[in-house]
Order: sequence, then C-alpha cells, then structure tokens
Amino acid sequence: MQTQNEPIQLYYWPTPNGWKISIMLEELGVPYEVRYVNIGAGDQFKPEFLAIAPNNRMPAIIDPEGPGGPISVFESGAILQYLGRKFGKFYPSDERARVAVEEWLFWQVGGLGPMAGQAHHFRNYAPEKIAYGIDRYTNEVNRLYGVMNKRLQENRYLGGEYSIADMAAIGWVKPYKDQGQDIEDFPNLKRWFEELMARPAVAKGLEVGKAEREKLNLAANKDAQSVLFGQRARA
Repeated sequence: MQTQNEPIQLYYWPTPNGWKISIMLEELGVPYEVRYVNIGAGDQFKPEFLAIAPNNRMPAIIDPEGPGGPISVFESGAILQYLGRKFGKFYPSDERARVAVEEWLFWQVGGLGPMAGQAHHFRNYAPEKIAYGIDRYTNEVNRLYGVMNKRLQENRYLGGEYSIADMAAIGWVKPYKDQGQDIEDFPNLKRWFEELMARPAVAKGLEVGKAEREKLNLAANKDAQSVLFGQRARA
C-alpha cells in the first residue's frame, strides 16, 4: 500500500456522510487530521470551505500528497473512490469486481442516503408531522432495506468483498430506529450490520467528533436547525 507522510485534511461533521470517510481513513490506517465543519453553525457556507466544496456540503478532503501536488476532493462517494484508488484497498482493480462495488456505492449515494435522510427528517425534525411525507419515506427506506437484505443473503458484503460500498452504507443503517425500521425484519442485513459494527476501524470512525455532535444537540437546537434545514448562513 502506498505510504502517506503528511496527514490528509478531513473536513468533517459526524453524520452518516462524514462517517464514510472517517471509517475509510481508519481502515486504511493513514494519518489524517479532522477539521470540523459545524453544519449547525453555518461553517459550510464559509468561503474557505466553499473553495474546496462548492456544494456547501461536507465531507471534503485535501490530500497534500496528491497526484502532482495537493488535491482537494468533495462528495463522499468521490472521496471514497479517490482513497481506494490511491491506496489500493477496499476498491478492487479488477473491472468486474470494481463494477459491483460501484453499483452499490452509487446505489447508496443516490438512493439509501437521500431516502433515509428524508425519512429521518420527516419523522424527527419537520415542524409539522406530515403523514404523507412520513409514510412515503419510511416505506421507501423499508424497500431499500429489503434490497440490501436480499443482496446480503447471497453475498457477505454489498460489493462482494468488504469495500467502500459497505463503508458508505453502514452509517445510514446505524440510525435505523429513527427511520422507522425494525432491523429484526431483515436478518441478513442485521448480520451484516453487526459484523461491520464490530470492526475496530468502523467503531473508531463512528466515534470521531461524537462529543462535538452531542454538544450541538441538533434535536433541541432550533437555531442550528434553521441554518441546516434552511440551507442559509446564519445572519
């Protein structure tokens, strides 16, 4: 595996998307330093962050030892692919195996993440309990869990071998109760979930910034909710 001397700068907040990268970096065992992007305080709108993440979303990284010099990468899926290619781990070079990993990585990025996020929002944060929104997204997450459950009946991991696809998905399954799901209904998914949660690097990646997350207390912080869900900088 390629060595890394200077730490990778991880622009991060402890959310399912942020966890993807902290888990990957822990699995790789390369040096990195966390630069918190407090999404409840509006850090994602600061010019210095927008310079590397124009969609005002974390995570993002700066690799000081990038190809030909420092490189910044935004979007969690793109970061996982970049790190997997650079270090030659958790992202196979064989084309057929790589396609399988990419299918499930993009499935998470385009499906599981957005739908689980909406279910979480309408069930826990929406100022009005809108039954249609709650049912629509809770049911869609249930369908997606079923897709994973079927896949994991035939494969130990989503992409075949343990990969960035699993790292991308685990953080979105972790809060399954907040999405209105009972993991006991999905025995293969439950087996996968428990196996991943027992991996030391996954456990360590999920702990990164836990104290900061608890300090923000988004569930009770209406100002932070206004910034985050209104997608505007705090005045």
